[in-house]
Amino acid sequence: MHDREEIYINGKWVKAEGTEKIKVVNPSTEEIIGYIPAGNKEDVDHAIKSAKEAFITWSKSGIEKRMEVLNSLSSLFKERGEELAQIITSEVGTPIGYSRTAMVGTPRVVARSYAKILETYDWEEEVRNSLIIKEPVGVCAFITPWNFPLHQIIGKVAPAIAAGCTMILKPSKEAPLSAFILAEIFDEIGLPAGVFNLVTGHGSEIGEYLAKHSDVDMVSFTGSTGAGVAVTHAAADSVKRVTLELGGKSANVALEDVDPILFAKKAIQACHQNSGQTCSALTRLIIPKEMEEEICRVIVERNDNYKVGNPLDEETRCGPMVSAKQQISVTNYIQRGIDEGATLISGGVGMPEGLTRGFYVKPTVFKDVSREMTIWREEIFGPVLVIKTYENEEEALELANDSVYGLSGGVWSQDEERALKFARNMRTGQISINGGFFNVNAPFGGYKTSGNGRELGVHGLEEFLELKSIQR
Repeated sequence: MHDREEIYINGKWVKAEGTEKIKVVNPSTEEIIGYIPAGNKEDVDHAIKSAKEAFITWSKSGIEKRMEVLNSLSSLFKERGEELAQIITSEVGTPIGYSRTAMVGTPRVVARSYAKILETYDWEEEVRNSLIIKEPVGVCAFITPWNFPLHQIIGKVAPAIAAGCTMILKPSKEAPLSAFILAEIFDEIGLPAGVFNLVTGHGSEIGEYLAKHSDVDMVSFTGSTGAGVAVTHAAADSVKRVTLELGGKSANVALEDVDPILFAKKAIQACHQNSGQTCSALTRLIIPKEMEEEICRVIVERNDNYKVGNPLDEETRCGPMVSAKQQISVTNYIQRGIDEGATLISGGVGMPEGLTRGFYVKPTVFKDVSREMTIWREEIFGPVLVIKTYENEEEALELANDSVYGLSGGVWSQDEERALKFARNMRTGQISINGGFFNVNAPFGGYKTSGNGRELGVHGLEEFLELKSIQR
């Protein structure tokens, strides 16, 4: 059991003022694996007061000190890597191999990347008779999701530390356990008291309170678009900075000169990674009409053999949904696709064969999907791929941009320049060409209802900075 009795405020582990406990459930076994405190508004007030007081000195800290903290954080992630991976797999259901690389490995690299950025970052510049100074924005509130629990936290915490900000973290109640290890690491590093504070609890109570609190200068939220809108409303009265990383319904486009077999083989993983619980997953496949039969044949073969099961099994590719609620939601979307007339070519409703417990769904693929269908338009957040054909490249681009979202995308072509031209016209925040690798130094974020602001790299750092101009 991973029971946690205390939250972390002002450099100390303290009892929460809130008396309720929140259970943490292993989604592959449906067993309770721990409890965490449900902090309340009084706990948030204490954390914000600590962060506000710490900001006075931390905002003036030397760059070398911030680099030391970030490098130490990265090193301790490596030391505690297997422990973190096991915990994240137990609370999210992520296959263990993916936990080691994406859930722990990526945050380790991100922390180190900000130390590297600080080596050469220019904090001042002169523009004619003005001195332009970059300063930390202040006290930050971070509200983070369950699907990439540690990565989404570090995508906010690392640049905030680099900028000289102080912070209060409210992690997801479904997957909070890695956040407690992060607090332990900061305690071991000796991060000054009040720079990092951890308050766990219900988003409806303390998340909204954090967003609207007048002593919070910035709120950064990752989650659903609906919840992001609510955070924005809560923050509006105090006119604080708000950054949002929200939903997606991203297109993966095969141009007419693509290698159909290679494209089809890669398409399943681009949709199903982290059991489909990825905001940037490429869930809409847009393919030439003449390649439909060949591409679908390979995709069905791959999907039918996509191993679902125990996430601690090294061979498992797809674990459970994070909760019973999420399992029901994804199942309802699959049924909706059937009811609205899409052609089910692999998967479907019900538990995968051989599984009797856990919050599992079948990896599923639909073709003959129309633009009016729910499964084309709405984010499912599960391993469900939808396929639509096109007649010409202009139609392909129109289909790719046919979404209220704009977070990610993919383009495949044997002519990279052709793919690049197509990518330039996609209204989305990041695009891979022929499966280009994720880059932690490139900005991550979206267009339209996929959010505001960017995370990662220099652009992520600058979200936490204010500009001051001094004329002389």
